[in-house]
Amino acid sequence: MICKMLEWHDAFTELMKLLLAAILGGAIGLERESHGQAAGIRTNIIICVGACLMMMLSLHMETLYRHLDADSVVRLDPGRIASYAIASMGFLGAGAIIKGKGSVRGLTTAAGLWLVTGVGLSVGAGYFFPALACTFLSLIFLYGLRRITKSVLPRDIYTVLSLQFHGIQNPFDQIKRILYEYPGISIQFVNFKHDITSHTMTYRLRLLSKEIIHRAEISNRLSELKGLEKISWEEGIVP
Repeated sequence: MICKMLEWHDAFTELMKLLLAAILGGAIGLERESHGQAAGIRTNIIICVGACLMMMLSLHMETLYRHLDADSVVRLDPGRIASYAIASMGFLGAGAIIKGKGSVRGLTTAAGLWLVTGVGLSVGAGYFFPALACTFLSLIFLYGLRRITKSVLPRDIYTVLSLQFHGIQNPFDQIKRILYEYPGISIQFVNFKHDITSHTMTYRLRLLSKEIIHRAEISNRLSELKGLEKISWEEGIVP
């Protein structure tokens, strides 16, 4: 009877570990989901629960072969499975990173997956308070710093503005006048193409601006220029 009670107690403890890992991983995944990332709540829950299971398995392997003495050929390292779980997370994290011309997206999500793996391993090892504290602090940083950095510390971004005109001479002064009405925008480089046959002129302006840029408003202002046929914005290459 006592043995059965101990077995049920162990099973309940293991179940609570898995549930706690699911809750902590889901909390971090919820923030990523609300931010529009593909690796959202379900992905983070699966990773955290899986990492917790790997840690529990790693510890359980030691109990299975505890009866063997020093003369046995069996050598166990309780941290080996955990170390491989962390290393393998690099492949999944790399899949969450998208590199564009002017930016790299998904680094926070990849770091979050790596963090969730550590949280799951900690829960599986019974390291409950650090796992809870780490999750709590991470959520504060993820939610809080995202708003602070956008409003207080806007980043420099590089964009390419393409304008095509037909039948008008030298509209560049008007373009500069409109762009310089918006603080924080500077023209870094200008490419010019003049098709004599079709009487079209194309400007490609490489712009440096802050993260907050009113593209729709600027496009509406530029559309008032005489002879403008096309407007396009592209992501620029970071020098």
